[in-house]
Amino acid sequence: MPTLWGLIYLDHNATTPVLPEVREAMLPFLGEEWGNPSSSYRFGAKLKSKLEAAREQVADLVGAKVPREIVFTSGGTESNNTAIHAAIISQPGKKHLVTSQVEHSSALAYCQFLEKHHGYRVTYLPVDREGLLSVADLENALTDDTALVSLMWANNETGVLFPVEEIAQICRSRGVLYHCDAVQAVGKLPMKLKDLPIDYLSLTGHKIGAPKGIGALYVHRKSPFVPFMHGGHQERGRRGGTENVPHLIGLGTAAVHALKKLPAYDKTVRPLRDALEKGILSSIPDTELNGHATQRLANTSNITFHGIESEALLLLLDQAGICASSGSACLADSPDPSHVIAAMKPGAAARQSVRFSLGLDVTSKRLDETLRHLADITRTLASP
Repeated sequence: MPTLWGLIYLDHNATTPVLPEVREAMLPFLGEEWGNPSSSYRFGAKLKSKLEAAREQVADLVGAKVPREIVFTSGGTESNNTAIHAAIISQPGKKHLVTSQVEHSSALAYCQFLEKHHGYRVTYLPVDREGLLSVADLENALTDDTALVSLMWANNETGVLFPVEEIAQICRSRGVLYHCDAVQAVGKLPMKLKDLPIDYLSLTGHKIGAPKGIGALYVHRKSPFVPFMHGGHQERGRRGGTENVPHLIGLGTAAVHALKKLPAYDKTVRPLRDALEKGILSSIPDTELNGHATQRLANTSNITFHGIESEALLLLLDQAGICASSGSACLADSPDPSHVIAAMKPGAAARQSVRFSLGLDVTSKRLDETLRHLADITRTLASP
């Protein structure tokens, strides 16, 4: 666990530290190997093989059938926007989208933009109090006019898992394209996309130990695709712009590390998460779990501290050297409460909830320290 300046870092769903082996792999491409891989001369062109090796490493992590199904992007937001764009541009006669009320803002905002400015009709599927999605609601929402279903794999705030395989099968049976935002799931859950009828899947590097600003979009080899970013012929004409070689190397290296650690991820992280969660719920009054008890990521715990504003709690945690969050880092500057918790539990809970998300290097000693601080802080904030 990163302990720089004594920090206890419990916000891995927001971002992860760059792994030492990732930094080491990137360094040559920030120094002597600085060429442009699109160049015709050997100094630059030799980097092409490095990029293709990184593509294969990412494909292996998600279980793609062939590496060419991986398109490199700047991260999850671009990948989500690109997938939605590809679906609607390739089907100009269809004007209906289906998503959920708890998607990441990068998917929701683009759907809302299309709804407001381009005449699309969007169905925002609800979730229940545990954050679970009804498959029956999805089936009822689909029409002959539906261009795309965009539903995430794992929620970034609660860790709740959607039934991706069932969703994909329903979409395929109805002839509807399916995009899955898997930004939080990649590296935490085993994936074999070659066995799933998913058309598009988004991922980003900084959730698995790579730098920020690099990600990828899986595009099934038989699914329609229209570029979101136009320019040169990079990425086989699917994404214009000079390749970010150092970061691509970093993403590939992080993918190798994540795949290696995946078999031990759940059994390593879940017991620690459960211990932290049990400690909070049993020792701090008026606390409540947000999300299904078991159908969620092994590392994520979202807790409502009834009667305590999350921002005040997070401020005092920060002063104690503990990093947590009230929801998505992308919305940290927004005055609005968590749209995810609000969709699950209308009322004050959306302003009184804190997300703790663990990484592989978290220790029980650091979590015990967190519990002690939480007990002191909540007593202080609850005092009249």
